[in-house]
Amino acid sequence: MKKKVFFKDSFKRKVCGILSNPNSFNKRVVVLCHGLGTSKNSRSYVGLERILNKAGLATFRFDFFGHGESEGSFEDLTVSKAVDDVLSAFEFLKKKGFSVFGLAGSSFGGLACLIAASKSKDLSALALKCPVSNYLERERATKPGKLLIDWKKKGFRFILGPDGKKHRLNYSFFEDFKNNNGYSAAKKIKIPVLIVHGSADKVVPVEQSKKTAKIIKDCKLVIVRGADHRFSKQKNFKKSLSLVSDFLIKKMSK
Repeated sequence: MKKKVFFKDSFKRKVCGILSNPNSFNKRVVVLCHGLGTSKNSRSYVGLERILNKAGLATFRFDFFGHGESEGSFEDLTVSKAVDDVLSAFEFLKKKGFSVFGLAGSSFGGLACLIAASKSKDLSALALKCPVSNYLERERATKPGKLLIDWKKKGFRFILGPDGKKHRLNYSFFEDFKNNNGYSAAKKIKIPVLIVHGSADKVVPVEQSKKTAKIIKDCKLVIVRGADHRFSKQKNFKKSLSLVSDFLIKKMSK
């Protein structure tokens, strides 16, 4: 059964998600977290929903603050708000009777998942695709210093989303990173973790995932040769889905 649902985050903001459960007696669910500027309907998570449901796992893909059908303005987005969305989703699903949780996220959503996993005791497995581990490090590595100075001076800048449109983003997004370091969060994660990252990713350096994988005790890192940030080539995209779904099915069936 697939159903659109709404729940509230800890600040009483409305969050929209799609709960898909192949068996009403099932207590196992995987929460799926999209990247920056996309939505719960991204092809990665619609694809994972199909595969995981077929394997008997329920899925819950939702829109982050300021995305899709959830409340909030995109320009006011922060990692902290995204983490709150993830943790609020867990609480919502527990009230629905679920007791075994998996978590998957990509890029910006991957960082939100890293932070959430370090704060939650509900998780059994975590799968990350091309996750940002440290936004401060990423921004400094991929953007000239002048751009960061201008961003701070103006208070906002425009980013190009996957939809090809420009989206305004406030400087508070960057400032919030200081309180959300993926490397620090990784030290607290004790559950099995899979990280899938493309060797040709020019958006999030693969070195970040190499560092994160060394920090987490039970972590497998798979580097997909030639894959870019979006796993644009069909063979790479299919491989990423297969790696993530196989891992979650295996770890959540124990």
